[in-house]
Amino acid sequence: MASIDAVRPTPRHADPDLVRERDRRHVWHTWTPVGADRSGTTFTHADGYRIFDLDGREYIEGSALNSTCGYAHPDVVRAVAEQAGRLHQVDVSMTSHDLLGALAERIASYLPAPLSRTLFVNSGSEGFDAALIMAVGHAAHRGRPRSRVVAFARGYQGATILGRSLSALPRCRHPMTAPLPVTLVDLPLPPRELRRPEALPVLLDAFERAVLADPDNPPAAVVVEPFLNVGGGVVLPPGFLAGLRALCDATGALLVVDEVFTAYGRAGAMFCCARDGVAPDVLVSSKGLAGGYVPIAAVTAGEHVFEGFAADPVIGGLRYGHTTSGHAVACAAALATLDVLEKENLVERAETLGARMSARLAHLAGAGEVVDVRRLGLVVVLEMATEEAALGVLDRARAGGLLLRRQGAAVMAVPPLVIDDAGADLLVERLTAALPSAG
Repeated sequence: MASIDAVRPTPRHADPDLVRERDRRHVWHTWTPVGADRSGTTFTHADGYRIFDLDGREYIEGSALNSTCGYAHPDVVRAVAEQAGRLHQVDVSMTSHDLLGALAERIASYLPAPLSRTLFVNSGSEGFDAALIMAVGHAAHRGRPRSRVVAFARGYQGATILGRSLSALPRCRHPMTAPLPVTLVDLPLPPRELRRPEALPVLLDAFERAVLADPDNPPAAVVVEPFLNVGGGVVLPPGFLAGLRALCDATGALLVVDEVFTAYGRAGAMFCCARDGVAPDVLVSSKGLAGGYVPIAAVTAGEHVFEGFAADPVIGGLRYGHTTSGHAVACAAALATLDVLEKENLVERAETLGARMSARLAHLAGAGEVVDVRRLGLVVVLEMATEEAALGVLDRARAGGLLLRRQGAAVMAVPPLVIDDAGADLLVERLTAALPSAG
């Protein structure tokens, strides 16, 4: 039996070799090939948009999918600590706590009517389970049962079996029977062409054909992301959500919008759908809501969806949730994060800084192995000619002190929204230095 000392938490200044050895021996890393060693870059602390590894090396964080306020923001840290000392959790299936309604009301204030009812869960994946249960239940409660779902083939709605069944991405495929019939829509144009206004009718036509593909089994929901993140950093044409809203209204399907990644400033707006003047029937948001400090996700639905669940034959409500749904510390972190977003004008700055970074990189499109440069808010995408080229950029960038993300052949810079002008300029410089033509 191991001694107690052997299993105590690793102290901040522990032997780096011991830290890495423990990782290699005992950790099962998410989305990682067996045999791959993730311990080579092991982080110990961070501040703002800078993060430090075991060896004391500093990096610019450009891979932060859920970092709105950055690392160690004093306002969020304080809110988390104070709430943990007051009331860390109650079971909201049986009772409530004082921050639950405050956060739900705050989210509703950013969204168009009739989006006003929020279910809190722990992750975007769980949120999509709930959203699909809502969509199928809504149809059943109206006496018009439907179960089919229309979605992007390149979409990603999470890691649960239900969410993975909505995607044709190789990493999402699973050997189990899909719980719902799904009609997938392939991209009708290459990503570099899809963001142009003239692509809109082509894309909407593809969705209309999918919705009408089986007249005897019309869809319960059309599920889309306003930006295909895992699907390759794909920017969609203006007017896309409005076109889908009209299609759903004409066919009786619910419009379910996945803003797990784009919400809370990442796309240069609090929500993409609100910026486009579109009210989906159900909206799922997560990553930026509490800035990554505590896991939380929000599933916000219209009153027409909520009220229909009174007809549920078992409990007269939605049969979904978890013990830690609506966790009080997570709600405190989320409210503090939203305060920081507003106080520091981070949403507006995301759009400004994203445009600035993209403008400095635009000339690279079509040069060397860079196929395209595109962006949405503070997400800058360089599409490379091959996945191998993209992997090379990531490796060279990390060696140069910059963390990036990769989705297929797309390299993505996703810094915390608190990054300043100097940090954004340095990110661009390190990214440019990591490109093959710079070698």
